Amino acid sequence: MRRQRREDKEESSYRDNTAKLRSLYPGTTLFDALVKEVDTPEVKKELYAKGFTHLLIQIGRGSHIPSKSTGEDGALAVDYFTFSSSIAETLRSASLVISHAGSGSIFETLRAGKPLIVAVNEDLMDNHQAELAEELAERKHLFCTRPHMLHRTIADMKIESLIPYLPGDAKPVANLINRFLGFPED
Repeated sequence: MRRQRREDKEESSYRDNTAKLRSLYPGTTLFDALVKEVDTPEVKKELYAKGFTHLLIQIGRGSHIPSKSTGEDGALAVDYFTFSSSIAETLRSASLVISHAGSGSIFETLRAGKPLIVAVNEDLMDNHQAELAEELAERKHLFCTRPHMLHRTIADMKIESLIPYLPGDAKPVANLINRFLGFPED
């Protein structure tokens, strides 16, 4: 019973985020398939239908240049950038993040408390990223998709169904390793 109340409280924290900035982070990797897909009319239409008004895309080292839009024509406003020395401010102002499945991008977004759609790059060999993304999606911390299914994931997503990620405490593991190595405990 106590756990259920805590989960109800955690789920409701996503409902309070009313900003309308959307961001996409393929990160510093090359993931043109994701950038191309988010630049499609279908994805933009689904985002706009969900109430999002702005799309900011980090294209990284990719070659696909998204179509910019001011949003004055009653559509989604779209802008992009290549790299940022600190993505933290952009992340803070986002109300939804679409990202590649790199663990750093995933956990940075989850720690920031932002709803997240992770698109798995199926072109990677030994795709450990898919395992992480699918496990976190199964735990309802994020939505997991493939680039070609992004528009459907956006249409079907219910942000309020996500459960905020609560990072674990690594101190007991660190203490165990320190003890094993003969280092003094803190």
